[in-house]
Amino acid sequence: MAYDLKILNGIIVDGTGDAGRMGDVGVREGKIVALGTVLGPAEQTLDALGKVVCPGFVDVHTHYDAQLLWDRAMSISPWHGVTTVVIGNCGFGVAPTRPTHRDLILRTLEKVEGMSADALRAGLGEDWGFKTFPEYLDLIERQGIAINVGVLLGHTPIRLEVMGEDAVRRAATPEEISEMSDIIREGMYAGALGFATSHAPTHHGFGGHPVPSRLAPMEELDELVGAMAESRRGILQATVGRTLFHEEFRSLASHHDIPITWTALLAGMSGPGSHRRHQAQALELINDGLNVVPQISCRPLNFDFDFNDPFVFQMRPLFGPTMKTDREGRRRIYSDPDFRAAFKKDSVASARNPLAGWMERAVISLSPGQEANEERPLVDVAAEQGVTPIDLALDLSLKSDFGARFRFPVVNFDEEEVEELLRDPNMLVALSDAGAHASQLCDACYSTHLLGHWVREKGVLELERAIHMLTLRPAEVFGIMDRGLLAVGRPADIVTFDPDTVKAGSLRRVRDLPGGADRLVADAVGIAAVVVNGTVIRQNGEDRENGNRFPGRLLRGGAAA
Repeated sequence: MAYDLKILNGIIVDGTGDAGRMGDVGVREGKIVALGTVLGPAEQTLDALGKVVCPGFVDVHTHYDAQLLWDRAMSISPWHGVTTVVIGNCGFGVAPTRPTHRDLILRTLEKVEGMSADALRAGLGEDWGFKTFPEYLDLIERQGIAINVGVLLGHTPIRLEVMGEDAVRRAATPEEISEMSDIIREGMYAGALGFATSHAPTHHGFGGHPVPSRLAPMEELDELVGAMAESRRGILQATVGRTLFHEEFRSLASHHDIPITWTALLAGMSGPGSHRRHQAQALELINDGLNVVPQISCRPLNFDFDFNDPFVFQMRPLFGPTMKTDREGRRRIYSDPDFRAAFKKDSVASARNPLAGWMERAVISLSPGQEANEERPLVDVAAEQGVTPIDLALDLSLKSDFGARFRFPVVNFDEEEVEELLRDPNMLVALSDAGAHASQLCDACYSTHLLGHWVREKGVLELERAIHMLTLRPAEVFGIMDRGLLAVGRPADIVTFDPDTVKAGSLRRVRDLPGGADRLVADAVGIAAVVVNGTVIRQNGEDRENGNRFPGRLLRGGAAA
């Protein structure tokens, strides 16, 4: 048999969790046609001696909804072996969008997902090329993509489409809910993977208002989830809040017989050991026969931020006014002694909130004019200058016109607690947030971090189980039917990597977004080749220039057409 591609001499780990075995992979017309011993000529041959050959990684929690329209490679995900992504998470997206609502969508994405509105405007241009959700899917398919994409219907753009600016102010009428339900039915028919929403108290949009989905009571959610379920497929992805959590998931899952996945179960989210309570409640739902899957992260949730856009603190009521004013208004707030006193009280280690004691974990990541203090602990520099850490942070911010930046792990930094989550088979490793908070964090490298840190360095996970967690497990949870597995007849999405060196590189800041906006990226170490639908798109850390640079497929209803 003649092949388009042969991968020889590798350690084949097929994604099921079974033990790896030596062998070859043969690919023809975008599909795997041979596994084991592959004989015959090939147009291209890769020698994988000493390397693992496994399915491409499936990242189910990304926010490339806008970026893929100007960056069809969806960097940096493919650098780290990701060959399939899901967008539309947390109920955010860019479709459907009326032309008159485009600015509301961009301002919402800027606030809630840390995206530069100027970069979004420069990247999307005047004519977005779509208004409806089906038109958006058609555009993705027509323009081409480097990796595979599945799309969730977002509650926020749907609510804005139907209600306009009232979407952030009130509950929907029965007529408006009916109109939203029709949009969901249309979207599911067009190929959406499911429906996504958020009740997270940290999620604010334009003008500092709660994102539209937060105004939706359970009656609305029940109707919209029911509209999705009419298709007899689809998943609900939800970002939790006090009004949307375990009991609400029980009601929705049992009423509509649907899978639900929620974000995020993180170590320390409500104090030390708090994850165990949520693990127990998740297990209770599963034991009752409900398919409710928490998403976890394998990395500390490190935020790099400035005080002009202090996303990490916007969950705290004290910072509410900072979202409803301009740059000069924030300068006045941060100069106010009463605000500073309240901020210090809210930040002490004994405070009952997720950010208690943040100063002890913070470093100064950027300090214009005082570069010697960069990457130093905030508390050390404050002690040297005889001021409190919070006064120092705010003074540096004001003196630099908000050019100073700070970084600290918000949650998930206790590795013993993270290990407990990683060992729990009911969890789903996800939450890369790739495409969002680009200047504040970079967790698109979670796959190489899992393989390098948790498999090789810590020995917490066996290699085969970690690969299952990155491939077949997320594909099955999201109803992605033809990805995440190396098997004859399946699409040839393949990654080869060196198990002795694979890891995520250090973060670095680049300015390659439209209009020169900045973002954090991390290089991948040890990824030898990335293959999408039989085409090698990356090799030895570089994009491959070939006749088919965009071999990715839109996964309508969970599979390529």
